[in-house]
Amino acid sequence: MRQGLDRKRIWGWWFFDWASQPYHTLLLTFIFSIYFAEVAQRHFIAMGESATIAGAQAQALWGYGLAITGAIIAFCAPILGAIADTSGRRMPWIWAFSGLYVIGAAGLWWLMPTQPALIQAVVLFGIGLIGVEFATIFTNAQLPGLAPRAEIGRISGSGYAFGYLGGVVALALMLALFAETPGGRTLAGIRPLFGLDPAAREGTRFVGPFTAIWYAVFMIPFFLWVREPAGSGRPVRVGVALAELWALIRSLRHRRSLAAWLASSMFSRDALNALYGFGGVYAGTVLGWPVFLAGVFGVISAISAAIISWLGGRADRRFGPRAVIIASILALSAVCTLLIGMDRTSVFGIPAPDPILSGLRLPDLIFFACGAVIGGAGGALQAASRTMMVRHTTEERATEGFGLYALSGKVTAFLAPFLIAVTTDISGSQRVGFLPLIVIFLLALLLLRWVNPEGEAEGPRP
Repeated sequence: MRQGLDRKRIWGWWFFDWASQPYHTLLLTFIFSIYFAEVAQRHFIAMGESATIAGAQAQALWGYGLAITGAIIAFCAPILGAIADTSGRRMPWIWAFSGLYVIGAAGLWWLMPTQPALIQAVVLFGIGLIGVEFATIFTNAQLPGLAPRAEIGRISGSGYAFGYLGGVVALALMLALFAETPGGRTLAGIRPLFGLDPAAREGTRFVGPFTAIWYAVFMIPFFLWVREPAGSGRPVRVGVALAELWALIRSLRHRRSLAAWLASSMFSRDALNALYGFGGVYAGTVLGWPVFLAGVFGVISAISAAIISWLGGRADRRFGPRAVIIASILALSAVCTLLIGMDRTSVFGIPAPDPILSGLRLPDLIFFACGAVIGGAGGALQAASRTMMVRHTTEERATEGFGLYALSGKVTAFLAPFLIAVTTDISGSQRVGFLPLIVIFLLALLLLRWVNPEGEAEGPRP
């Protein structure tokens, strides 16, 4: 840690990433989403649908749920950020949205394998996702005050790396101690702890409460070590906040770099989040992976994400965030192309029916490699994007700025899941459903042409 930096405060800030990452790793990507897909597909098969159509319906339901949640986040994020900046307080908001995180995650326990309450599960998942996304706005807004500009990229990248490491540890514990394999035992060869019943999938369902408990425990360092300056609180002035937010939005026509950056990040993060959200569904229904195998895939992906995010932070400091963002988008576009071109027994039409390694076919091994790229490029992209946003705001207006940043990431958050859901519905193919992501990533890449890699001054507001 560099001389003069508040090490304890930075470590406390990093612990938010460690505490919150399991919502993305365990719930959105690798365990709960796959369990949801399995349960929903069996439910639709029981209603008379074929396995292919049932898988598509499961993916569509998940996609519509993510789309609605994204729309809620997009509408509320910049307003909350502006209000928080006028009041000068961020910690009370983090406390409140942490509560939504815990409630939503814990409630996922109630998705039973038979007669599943699918809509209830989607709603509870959305509540928790709203909690983690809104809490992230306010913690990101603390980044400009942690260190000088030259160190922001490194701190941001190290924070993501620490968070992904937390995701790895949480996922490994979940697989070793709780999530049951088809044989009824965990990957450690034991029965799920606490007497959880494998026949009722209680080991896998425990992923919700486990994620809630993890967050509650590891947010303690954050709340102890990250303090707001004394006397920073001011009365909440909603009218003033909304007026200043509107002035900021109007000023975008005079701030080409910021406007282009928000539009680019809008598309890139939308496509990335969809890739995270549907990767597990793809593994479970296209490749036929059980939850425990997808969990192993998740460990590999998260380890890759931790390493590459850390390296990305160093690359950010040396080459700047835009170079890191471009490389990440190109890698993620290549992954989407592979997902469209392969299924359980072939790759781009070339048959690959025979196992190559430990019962895994070539498409399985390619998807493991894709997971490493998704995790690594996704982590580096998010860390560098956070740095780029810091270059386009000030410490005093950071919550409003990151609220607008969240808006840009969520105003079309419904778009990628919606396009995947619609394309899947129309084509009847989950693989073809990923086609819109390539177009969205390329749009993000094109818009980076107008982004100043050094950022821009805040400038006057009309």
